[in-house]
Amino acid sequence: KKEPEKTTIFYVTDPVQQSQYINMFREAGKNAVILSHNIDTTFISHLEQKDQTIQFKRIDADVTEELKGEGAADENTAKTLTELFRKNLNMEKLEVKAENLKNESVAAMMTLSEESRRMQDMMKMYNMYGMDPSMFGGQETLILNAKHPLVQYILKNGENDNTSLFCEQLYDLAMISHKPLSPDEMTKFVSRSNQIMMLLAK
Repeated sequence: KKEPEKTTIFYVTDPVQQSQYINMFREAGKNAVILSHNIDTTFISHLEQKDQTIQFKRIDADVTEELKGEGAADENTAKTLTELFRKNLNMEKLEVKAENLKNESVAAMMTLSEESRRMQDMMKMYNMYGMDPSMFGGQETLILNAKHPLVQYILKNGENDNTSLFCEQLYDLAMISHKPLSPDEMTKFVSRSNQIMMLLAK
C-alpha cells in the first residue's frame, strides 16, 4: 500500500529567535503557524496520528526548495568549506552543506531534522538526563550560503589569521537564530564581536 502524499505544515516556536527563518519564508511567499506553548509538541503529534496526510516541521527543520536560488553549489566548494569549518571550530563531526540561498543577506543558517528535534523534546520531557548527552544536540546541519561574500572570503583565503574568527562567528550567528547560546558560548560570542570590531577600527 502506497503511503499517502503528506502536506507539510511549518511552525514557529519562538517568533523572535526564529525571525531570520520567518523573513526567508515571507520572501518565498510561504506561511508558518505559531506554536509557542509547551503542550504544542504533544498536540502536533496527536494531530499527525489522527490525520496521516499531514506532517508538522519546525521552520528550521530543512532548507525548502523555495528558499534555494538558481543552481546547486559546487561539490568542491562544499568539500572545502566542510573541511575549513570542521578544523576551525574543532568539530570533526559537524554536518556542513553549501547552498545557493535566494536571500543574499543570509550567510549561514542552522537546520535540525524534525525527527531529531522530537527525540530531543521527548528526552527533555521525560527528564532522561542519564543518557548520552550527544543525543541531545550536535545533530544540527550548518547551511552556508555559497554566494555570500563572507563565505566566499573564507573559501578564497583558506587558512589565514581571520579564518577561525569568521568560522566561529558565522557558526554562532547561525546558532543564535536556531536556539539560545549557553552562557559560555554567549560570552565568547560577545568577546569575538568586539575583536571583529577592533579589526575594523584599525
